[in-house]
Parts: sequence; C-alpha cells; structure tokens
Amino acid sequence: MFGAHIGLQDATPQQVVELAVAAEESGFGWVSVWDHFYSSAPADGGSLDGVSMHALVAAATRRVRCGSLVYSASYRHPAVIAKAAATIDQISGGRAEVGVGAGFSVREHGAYGITLLPPGQRMDLLDEAVRCVRSLLHTPRSSIEGTYFTLTDARCDPRPIQPHLPVWVGGIGERRTLRIVAELADGWNAPFLSPEQFATKRAVLLRHCAEVGRDPGEIRCAANVGIGIGDAALAHHFATMGDTTHATVDAVVTGRGQLLVDQIGRWLEAGADQVNFTWRAPFDRGAMEAIAEAISAW
Repeated sequence: MFGAHIGLQDATPQQVVELAVAAEESGFGWVSVWDHFYSSAPADGGSLDGVSMHALVAAATRRVRCGSLVYSASYRHPAVIAKAAATIDQISGGRAEVGVGAGFSVREHGAYGITLLPPGQRMDLLDEAVRCVRSLLHTPRSSIEGTYFTLTDARCDPRPIQPHLPVWVGGIGERRTLRIVAELADGWNAPFLSPEQFATKRAVLLRHCAEVGRDPGEIRCAANVGIGIGDAALAHHFATMGDTTHATVDAVVTGRGQLLVDQIGRWLEAGADQVNFTWRAPFDRGAMEAIAEAISAW
C-alpha cells in the first residue's frame, strides 16, 4: 500500500482536504495526519489539530484508510484517543486506523506546561497507553490499573464499525519501542529512515516478535519518506523539517519516472509493507502526479 501523510503545519483545513481527496483519486490507499501543536520548522508556524483533521479527512474521502501517525500519549489520554478513533471510524464507514507514540517535542511540552517524562518513563507510559487504547477499542468493557492510566469497567460507546480497528505504534527505539510494537501493535510506523536503516530496525522488530511469540506478519510495517522531486522541492523538505544538516537526505525520493519507481522499490525491498509520502504546505501537486504514476508500476 502507498499513502499520503500530511503534516498539518502552516496549512488550512481546505488545503488538507483537497490534498487528501487528490491522493484518493490518484490511487493512494492511505491518508494520515500528524499530531503537533507547532510547526516542525524553526519559524513560529502553527499547526492544525490532529484529531479534528483526522475526522475531516475521514468525512471528505470514500475509499482510503484514514490514519493518524501518531497521537502523542504524553498529552492525549488513551481514553480520549480511543473515543476519537471510534467516532472517526463511524464517520469514515469503517476506514479508521489510529497511531500512538510517546511524544518527543521539548518545545511543545514546555510551551504548554505539559510534563515530558524522561525516556524510560515515557516508554512505560506509551506501553500503558497502547494497552488502554487497544482494550477500549477491542473489548466491550475495560479495567486496567497502571502507573499512569487507570480504567474501571470503562466502555467506548458507540463502538467502532470495524470489529478490529488497527492500532499503530510510531517510533524507532530498538529496546523499548519496537518491543511494544511486537507485543501490542497492528502496525509500526518509522519516519525518515533510509532503506538500509529501515531494514535494520525491522530486523530488530522481527527478533522481538520471535521472543514474544508474535507472528510478524500480523504487523504492518510502514516507512514515512520525504518528497524532494526537484531542487526547490528538496530545499522545501529540509526547510519544513527544520533539518539544517540534511540528516534525512537518504529518506527522500528525488527522481521521476523509472528512477522514482526504483527509489520507492528500495523501501519495499527493505521490508516495508507500506510507503507513506509526506507532504507539508505549500503542497506540491505536481509531486502527487509523479508519485501516482510511479506507484502504478507496483
């Protein structure tokens, strides 16, 4: 599957909807949104709310899977995440998927007075959050007593349309994040890794799956890649990423035609079940056309 992952910084709701609809019409099977308060660029840009835009994409489309990559467990209670996901599944007619991550932005947490826990505790919180989201979405009643979250005979009604709404975990930490993926996730999302890096992380995930007795085929593995088709587009990628050192250069598609087909194929050969192309405003519709043509070859 191929997807469009939409960064919500410096964009209007109408622009996001137009891009989502264009992705659907161009043959993409997935459209997702991020979850941030601020722009990822150094400038003081703003960002639309993730839950609101997840719902809007679900309402505006008819076929694509509608995802979130990923909601932050450090500032969204798992019950709030699950309730939003169940409602978005109702809106979409059963096409919602929900991703959860540990959260990382020092800038955002500091600005809003939200505690950003140390890494180890953040992973403990993520583990509990994913368990809560899964239980609320997949069972009629949930009772969980954890360090960070407690559910007592909790219900998530109305239920999702899907009998099993997929829950994703985002991140690339080898010791804890990928272990949580192996134990709990239906999907794993890795942002801005080269094909070689993606293959290495996926191999770690497979080892965790073997250790916990999980069939790795049950976990959909997705790579988020940047778009730099043309010098101006590549510069736009680095600028909107806030990537002043060009550290993500090996995680960006830059070609057209067969070169682009071959570039995309490197992530598929590395084990990606899904490749998501990341857009940030102003959205390059020409790139949409080039990528749509390339993915038709697969």
